[in-house]
Amino acid sequence: MLGYVLYAGRKEAISKVDPAPPPAAEPTTHDFLTQPILTSLVQGEMTIQWITRKKSYSWVEYGLTKDLGQVAEHVMDGLTDANDRIHTITFKNLKPGTTYFYRICSKEIESFAREEEIEFGKTIKSETYSFNSIDTSKKEWSWLIMNDVHDRPESINLLYNIANTKADFIFINGDIFNYAENEKQIISHLLQPCSELFAFHTPLLLSRGNHDMRGSYARKLKQYLPFKNEYFYTYQTGPVFTVVLDTGEEEVTHPFDKSDAYREMQAKWFEQIAETDAFKLAKFRVVKMHIPPYYSLNKKGSNHCRRLFSPLFDKYNVDIVFSGHTHKYGVYSPIKGKHEYAIIIGGGRYDGTRAIIKVKANEAEITAQILKEDGSSAGKLTIAAKQV
Repeated sequence: MLGYVLYAGRKEAISKVDPAPPPAAEPTTHDFLTQPILTSLVQGEMTIQWITRKKSYSWVEYGLTKDLGQVAEHVMDGLTDANDRIHTITFKNLKPGTTYFYRICSKEIESFAREEEIEFGKTIKSETYSFNSIDTSKKEWSWLIMNDVHDRPESINLLYNIANTKADFIFINGDIFNYAENEKQIISHLLQPCSELFAFHTPLLLSRGNHDMRGSYARKLKQYLPFKNEYFYTYQTGPVFTVVLDTGEEEVTHPFDKSDAYREMQAKWFEQIAETDAFKLAKFRVVKMHIPPYYSLNKKGSNHCRRLFSPLFDKYNVDIVFSGHTHKYGVYSPIKGKHEYAIIIGGGRYDGTRAIIKVKANEAEITAQILKEDGSSAGKLTIAAKQV
């Protein structure tokens, strides 16, 4: 079912999102609305997120065997988290590159006026899962990149199965939604399919796209999605140092958009990151950003990204930029005098345009390949490590 939205003088068809249900009585069932979602690439720790239908006190039981034996909870400012539905717990001091078993646990809170008067209800526990803890010194890494899912959760399943490979993590590069409108949408169109398909054993990372900045729930996404502090951040996986940028809006004219100043702030932040030893000494320097610096639209956001970021990418020897946004997949080798870094752009939202990017990196080279819906290749690029 299609609706239409008018912006910048143009009417665009959008997928219709089921409206949020009207206010109702308190839910009677205490259960998990998502399976656990791993969200960390930090050595020595793992962060797990999930959502329950009712407010709870939650914890994770984990260990080196299925007997588990250890417990982690989230404590902040001297208080254990409780009386919440969205649960995020980090457990630390993990041995790198080691298999850990775990299960999530949530104890219903029926009434919470004062701590000494809390009334607890049913405790629910998940099945026992496992994951391999992060070892950032590992010499070889592989990951998958999706983009522009646009409220089509079936695309996540399709693309993941097309890749048909084990990955160290999965990255969704923006435009997860058309408009972020309600919790039901966030759960059913992203968190639920990812947690049931792979995120219980393989970490999920995200960037935000221009469409994800739209809608009444756009300002609430950090509550639900695996962003610790900001929508722009860095991480290092063996020979690869990655910078994730939040490229803001493209062209929507509404009074709340402040994307220009937001991008300019990130450009200054990027320069600070690029001056660090971790960035300079990495075998490969990678950027993930929804709007690409080239081969995009002749519109405000795309042009601003090009002017701001591309000179910095050239100056600081970025190797590859991974993007989405255009809905036209493509592999673009470095061009001297234009962009001296490679650009890989993923596919679109509609049948026949969707694609997934497979990336492998070791200390000698990084290879990226785009796979179309039928599993055939739409382009491949290999870059050798530069002498630092």
